[in-house]
Amino acid sequence: MSKTAILEFDGKKYEFPLIVGTEDEVAIDIDKLRGETGAITMDPGYKNSGSCKSEITFLDGEKGILRYRGYSIEDLAEKSDFLEVSYLLVFGELPTSSQLEKFENDIRKYTLVHEEMKNIIDGFPKTAHPMGVLASLTSALTAFNPKSVNVANDKEMYEAVCKTMAKFLVIATWTYRKAMGYPLNYYDNTKSYVENFMQLMFALPTGPYKANPVVVNALDKLFILHADHEQNCSTSTVRMVGSSHAGLFASISAGVSALWGPLHGGANQAVLEMLEAIQKDGGDVEKYLAKAKDKEDPFRLMGFGHRVYKNFDPRAKIIKKAADEVLNDLGVDDPVLSIAKKLEEAALQDEYFKSRNLYPNVDFYSGIIYRSMGIPTEMFTVLFAIGRLPGWIAQWKEMRVNKEPIGRPRQIYTGSPLREFKPINER
Repeated sequence: MSKTAILEFDGKKYEFPLIVGTEDEVAIDIDKLRGETGAITMDPGYKNSGSCKSEITFLDGEKGILRYRGYSIEDLAEKSDFLEVSYLLVFGELPTSSQLEKFENDIRKYTLVHEEMKNIIDGFPKTAHPMGVLASLTSALTAFNPKSVNVANDKEMYEAVCKTMAKFLVIATWTYRKAMGYPLNYYDNTKSYVENFMQLMFALPTGPYKANPVVVNALDKLFILHADHEQNCSTSTVRMVGSSHAGLFASISAGVSALWGPLHGGANQAVLEMLEAIQKDGGDVEKYLAKAKDKEDPFRLMGFGHRVYKNFDPRAKIIKKAADEVLNDLGVDDPVLSIAKKLEEAALQDEYFKSRNLYPNVDFYSGIIYRSMGIPTEMFTVLFAIGRLPGWIAQWKEMRVNKEPIGRPRQIYTGSPLREFKPINER
């Protein structure tokens, strides 16, 4: 393969180097394009633009491949746990047993959240969306941890990672407790990270609480599957904000806001809202399958297909099994979940959906699991954020360690040319 790409523009030829990744991905390095030609590229949504080199996640949408640091998502989901995967993403290698034990214990050191944070959460109405509250609380952590992290100092960086993993889990569950009117819970250092999520969410002072191991296992897998996904909208946002040398909490707060959108992390909430709408309309699955096939009908099946994966979402294959186990174990009798299963069965067998690779994706199955647990739809994206946290941290750390320049996209101006200013009495 040629090591350069040739661009012919305005009667001149320009050569630009090629960059080849470890999985043979090819990029044309146009870093000097504007300086040499005076022109820029136009790529709305940056679908064809690489913003960085990264060693964290490899994704091949055509082949349905997802790997963290070279490890397949299938192996990690089957053989690892969330904190182990978090360590891998952030620090680059799977931890030894002593490193993992230390990581978990060091996270426990930082799980107490400043009591004055309660004053902030008390200022929100019960009706506030949990993601809006979470973004605000994450940003507020900066006020209680004002010292900037020296990314060149391994000890400081490690402590910042542990502190972020600890406090984010607590404040994320507080958004649920606030909405439900429950007293706020604290981390229990005798329990695992995912078990703590369950007790932080659901334990009440009126009696003991024991997490269901089947649900804990499913959540652990879900968090692993959501932990990173290359340069998606929220991850790119974290890197962009961090490129200004904004702190870790501020950058993650921006990522939370980006994740909130229905085209990104809000997709699993949109799935359940669609299922509830079908149920209210009589629960006729065949009617809505026909609507989905009708090009003139604006209805779209949420949770089917994926803008990156052109085949089956590899995460969906893993979590489908966990979803079936949770539903069987809990024995939930829910008409909305029954509709979900009928949609899943029909789409997997219907030639229209099969020929277009419109298979259920991870958002479809995660929504089913959350619904079966009794988690309200407004909280679904908060759980997504908990899972995505180590990926955001890893991407922020990589960007800062690599000393990447501040993000500053260009534009093509299409507004009015120079105009003469008219006094207000002449307009």
